[in-house]
Amino acid sequence: MGAQWKAKGKELAANARGRVFGKLAKEIMVAARNGADPASNARLRLVVEQARKVSMPKETLERAIKKGAGLTGDAVHFEHVIYEGFAPHRVPLMVECLTDNLNRTASEIRVLFRKGHLGTSGSVSWDFDHVGMIEAEPLAAGADPELAAIEAGAQDFEPGEEEGTTMFLTDHADLDLVSRALPAQGFTVLSAKLGYKAKNPVNPATLSAAELEEVEAFLAAVDANDDVQNIFVGLGD
Repeated sequence: MGAQWKAKGKELAANARGRVFGKLAKEIMVAARNGADPASNARLRLVVEQARKVSMPKETLERAIKKGAGLTGDAVHFEHVIYEGFAPHRVPLMVECLTDNLNRTASEIRVLFRKGHLGTSGSVSWDFDHVGMIEAEPLAAGADPELAAIEAGAQDFEPGEEEGTTMFLTDHADLDLVSRALPAQGFTVLSAKLGYKAKNPVNPATLSAAELEEVEAFLAAVDANDDVQNIFVGLGD
């Protein structure tokens, strides 16, 4: 959870699937601003791969690409904004949003943070590293993630979100470079994005089961907001 928080069993609920599709569609629209062809747009190619992995309907995917690239005549403009603060029990987090209405998002985030603490810019980010996060899986059994990390130029690696995957961590400027180098080292890239990793995550063992439940409920409520794209939490695994 130290790298990126994801709701437990998120893929099981139909309405949650809809939220995942909605968030990915926004990512696709933003990426497609730099061209509608995934072959020549690395950022778009990676988001399209993620969309296919979660079985996003083809028409939804194509509509998002066209809309983002300005091919439908609909003007679409999302602003990227990050909120910093604490979940209950002083667990630090960074909330990344894509919004077409900054005032609405700011007001909704304020309400969501009533059970935590919304900080000012810089109040929490100093305790996070801005890194590239590449989730990849081995092409064949026995591929060595440590060797792949060294050869591809990643700074570090850790077990990925899904069993059998590896999360390669890079300097934020090296994200694309390492993504392109990993296949030659025996790893297929599943997703690649910039994110935030806590320098001093809270140890979950210091929280009671009830307190951890409060943190989870808070994070789930924030994640359910339509404008929230990613949540990066300073809580150890």
